[in-house]
Amino acid sequence: MTKRMIVMLLTMATFLSVIGLVKYRQIQAAIAQNSAYQPPPESVTTIIATQENWQPSLSAIGTVAAVHGVTVSADLPGIVERIAFDSGAKVEAGDMLVHLDSRQEQAQLAAAEAKRELARLNLERAQGLKQEGVIAQADYDTAVSTLQQAEANVGEISATIDRKMIKAPFSGVLGIRSVNLGQYLTSGQPIVPLQALDPVYVNFDVPQQDLRQVPVGAEVRAIAEGSPDIQAVGRITAIDSVVDESTRNVQVQATFDNPRLKLRPGMFVRTEVLLASKNPVVPIPASAIRYAPYGDSVFIVEQMNGPGGASYRGVRQQFVKLGSARGDQIAVVSGVNPGEEVVTSGAFKLRNRGAVQVNNDIMPGNDPAPKPEDN
Repeated sequence: MTKRMIVMLLTMATFLSVIGLVKYRQIQAAIAQNSAYQPPPESVTTIIATQENWQPSLSAIGTVAAVHGVTVSADLPGIVERIAFDSGAKVEAGDMLVHLDSRQEQAQLAAAEAKRELARLNLERAQGLKQEGVIAQADYDTAVSTLQQAEANVGEISATIDRKMIKAPFSGVLGIRSVNLGQYLTSGQPIVPLQALDPVYVNFDVPQQDLRQVPVGAEVRAIAEGSPDIQAVGRITAIDSVVDESTRNVQVQATFDNPRLKLRPGMFVRTEVLLASKNPVVPIPASAIRYAPYGDSVFIVEQMNGPGGASYRGVRQQFVKLGSARGDQIAVVSGVNPGEEVVTSGAFKLRNRGAVQVNNDIMPGNDPAPKPEDN
């Protein structure tokens, strides 16, 4: 019985050893086959990197402001007798806008002018009598003072009448009027906005660390938000003397010619300050960048050797430092050298040392100043 058990155990051990050896050889063959497997190459597009000198710039959102902008208002109370302008019209400095009723002041002026004439005649008589020694010096001085007071009274009433003739303080474009004929206006009541629109200011903020790169006289480009056809080129004319404590930004003011009056006060515009220096960069299409939390990268096409020593075209993942963007392009500050072949589309499906097949029949956009048809 014992001998039979020993034979059975030896038989089972031999069987298991044979099975294990067979499976081991199968696994080793599968591993060898998997190691030798080369996935098919991915189809990509590429460009040869070149170096260019880009003029660096600072971008910000600005607001258009008028060089001169006021809301014309009534200086004195009165009833609107005449409105001499149309809403939205252009006016010159000194043009009549609104005439308030001044009949009472006109009557007062006539009375004051009569008193002035009487005082002038009395002074002339006093001069003759003084020369003859008939009147005292004090009486003569009284006549002189009376004439001066009469002239001052005439001037005061004339100034009141002039203040009831409301005129444009400067040349510009009127807004929509807020008064009607026959309406009673109180002192300070608004009548119509008036804006000088040529030239105009654009105010925008610059971080304090970039302030040294933004000198007075630097060129600024402005594009109206939502209206890319409204563009203008101006220059920085003033920089605020203080830094905002809450944002650590400095307000900068640029002046733009606006002959067609397309830029209006209150508009939001995208500004770009062109800096004086030029930096060497390698521009590549934005589609070539593979963004990741641990760093941005591109794929460089190179000749590589496979596990069996065979040569093939593969990609090497290269981390890069990016600069500013311009149209379809992004500037690579470091990480890509001129002459290297960079993958421009299909980077999302690549892996390091993966095989690729270049097909440049259809290339992604690479225009520094694109003009889309449906903008």
